[in-house]
Amino acid sequence: MPDANGERPYHHGNLRAALLDAAQRGLRERGADQLSLRDLAKEVGVSHAAPRRHFPDRQALLDALAEAGFVHLDAALRTALAGADEGFPARLRATMTAYIRFATENAALLELMYTSKHRPGATQVVKAAEAPFGLMAELIAQGEEQGALDAADAERIGIVLFATVQGIASIINGNFVEPELLDGLVETAAEQFLRGARPLT
Repeated sequence: MPDANGERPYHHGNLRAALLDAAQRGLRERGADQLSLRDLAKEVGVSHAAPRRHFPDRQALLDALAEAGFVHLDAALRTALAGADEGFPARLRATMTAYIRFATENAALLELMYTSKHRPGATQVVKAAEAPFGLMAELIAQGEEQGALDAADAERIGIVLFATVQGIASIINGNFVEPELLDGLVETAAEQFLRGARPLT
């Protein structure tokens, strides 16, 4: 709230978290291009200079959003795996479903995550991305160990899996298919993936 002089305060109980929450809402509603530190400061009720204590510039804010996005994605995947059966097919379906749900519920954030990850110098974003991608690599390794996947070409199989989940998310986000079809699409995609990537006998 403004002080007695009508100016906004500089301090805030947890300014960084409040700014990120406001930025996530703004990202979802208006897109990354419309985010500004000045507008976010106004929204959370602090002076226009206060956000720069945590984010020196707009790019730092965007990188922080992307980093948090990968942390949330990792948490979503781990939660899904924790509730899945031990068998690889069940864990595959749980992972695919969790990824696509995250991607469709956070479309603008996901786009920012990958844009930021490939920006030169975004070391913290790249580091945050290692956890969810590492989890997917572990899943592929499990499939190989259980004989469900061809161990001779793990990298290619991983790329196909990522392309599959990203592709389904893209057609849902692009309004080509209804979100209600997600579970059925995952079931079909998982079945086709398992059939195509199994070892040749």
